[in-house]
Amino acid sequence: MLGIQQSIQKSLQEGLQSLFSIDAQEIVLQETKKEFEGTFTFVVFPYTKQAAKAPAQIAQLLGEYMLANNKHIKAFQVVQGFLNLSLASDVWVEILAGINQDAQPFALADKNEKVLIEYSSPNTNKPLHLGHLRNNFLGFSVSQILDAAGYEVIKTNLVNDRGIHICKSMLAYQLFGNGETPESSGLKGDHLVGKYYVAFDKAYKVEIETLVQQGIDPEEAKKQAPILLKAQEMLLAWEQNEPSVIALWEQMNTWVFDGFAKSYAQMGVSFDKIYRESNTYLLGKKLVDEGLAQGVFFRKDDGSVWIDLTEEGLDEKLVLRRDGTSVYITQDMGTAQLKFEDFGAKRSVYVVGNEQDYHFEVLFHILKKLNKPFSEGNYHLSYGMVDLPSGKMKSREGTVVDADDLMAEMVNTAQSRTMELGKTDGFTSEESNALFNQLGLGALKYFLLKVDPKKRMLFNPEESIDFQGNTGPFIQYTHARICSMTRKATSMGIDMRITKDKSYQLAESEQELIYLLGSYKSKIQEAAAQFAPSVIAQYTYDLAKQFNKFYNELSILNEENEDSRNIRLNLASLTGETIKASLALLGIVAPERM
Repeated sequence: MLGIQQSIQKSLQEGLQSLFSIDAQEIVLQETKKEFEGTFTFVVFPYTKQAAKAPAQIAQLLGEYMLANNKHIKAFQVVQGFLNLSLASDVWVEILAGINQDAQPFALADKNEKVLIEYSSPNTNKPLHLGHLRNNFLGFSVSQILDAAGYEVIKTNLVNDRGIHICKSMLAYQLFGNGETPESSGLKGDHLVGKYYVAFDKAYKVEIETLVQQGIDPEEAKKQAPILLKAQEMLLAWEQNEPSVIALWEQMNTWVFDGFAKSYAQMGVSFDKIYRESNTYLLGKKLVDEGLAQGVFFRKDDGSVWIDLTEEGLDEKLVLRRDGTSVYITQDMGTAQLKFEDFGAKRSVYVVGNEQDYHFEVLFHILKKLNKPFSEGNYHLSYGMVDLPSGKMKSREGTVVDADDLMAEMVNTAQSRTMELGKTDGFTSEESNALFNQLGLGALKYFLLKVDPKKRMLFNPEESIDFQGNTGPFIQYTHARICSMTRKATSMGIDMRITKDKSYQLAESEQELIYLLGSYKSKIQEAAAQFAPSVIAQYTYDLAKQFNKFYNELSILNEENEDSRNIRLNLASLTGETIKASLALLGIVAPERM
């Protein structure tokens, strides 16, 4: 399809030059809207001034030129300033043959360029929640898409395992834990530690209320609460490597990492390298010293270190506290340096929620001012939060939707829905459980990925698991239906291969399916350029929907004309393979039986 588009774009350039002496550097083709005839639409409005003609006149003359000079065009339609171009019948067979003959149908040429994707980035004071699911699914999917687009992708995870919030869980465990362990409590390690993060917040609020009742200002009470002061002391002790604090930190982190590993396995995401902020913050401090020597940073009278970004439209930003302890930006500077030293990649994508937009704007400015070789290739993939009917989630109050619980709930819902519809008849228990897991996780991933990453979204579990409409299970079921059909064709000894030497009169639904199949690589390019799995999700849904239209309108296995039957089976087979490849880019498994 790309070759056909390029041919049409070149002819349009030549037509503009020949007819109107216009040197058009870039020709943009759009998909023709369904209510009009045509495959591609060219908008002529931008050329009216240079051509000194009305838009409809330009479109008419260009259409006539295309008919006479491009073998791929069989007809055109002018709608005001829009030129709609229809492809000749044999072009569709040529496109289909090209897809069949493509040695690498689901990936683009190697770009010989490394890209780092940093995603997940959990804190070791609490388990993963619904927001983390969107982050992990986005990060993994973008990694898959960039890999298909020809990049060498390195997936990294920066775990926030140090800081005041970590010390809050540690202190609460020290005060209230009584030696509880994951084994004695029956809790996953990350859930156990999260329990004490909530316990800290409850105790903290009680102490604040007590101080307020004693006549202390509420804001001052928040600073003076004894349990908070103890947590701050613990953080300082940690940075000074106090043995008992380090031992407690290591024990609780071990529990959390064990819990995270189980959650990641269920999500189906992975990493090439996991960084810990406890190993990067000291490197960040060295960069602060480097920046002070270069005049990039400045030290205030209280000893704290700052950067002035007012000329960049921002403000002053703290990079090191007066007591010498680091802040988030310090750690991120160190991690950026370490990632470059490890992999040498000059491009890095950070998958982090949009509440950190300002933070990354500051970080990228700092790296540029420090003249780092990787400072120009940074991108913040900022995504919107996931809302629930009950409102915003708060980890410290224990009101989050736990990721493990939600995944289990989705699998259970998939099980009940699937059994109601009789889609596991003839399955073994093991096969059924695998299918329930594939459908439940597929529904969850697709629902979270089909929305533009930048948009805030409301998660609806019931809607996500539906077998009809724009859902993961609908697409998965379409794939299983295709697999069933091709298995039957194979058992009948039918040869589903085609050659471009034969002439076919293709039905409209066949042409539309070929168009979508031929668009796969351009969709990868689009999704990679925008870091947007939603592009692939929409494409996959459109493909599944078009296949069902094709399936309902035309006879396939029972078609009497052998050529027609074979080309339709070929289309079905290619559609199944493309759906499977597309779902894989979203981290979703395509079941072969349902």
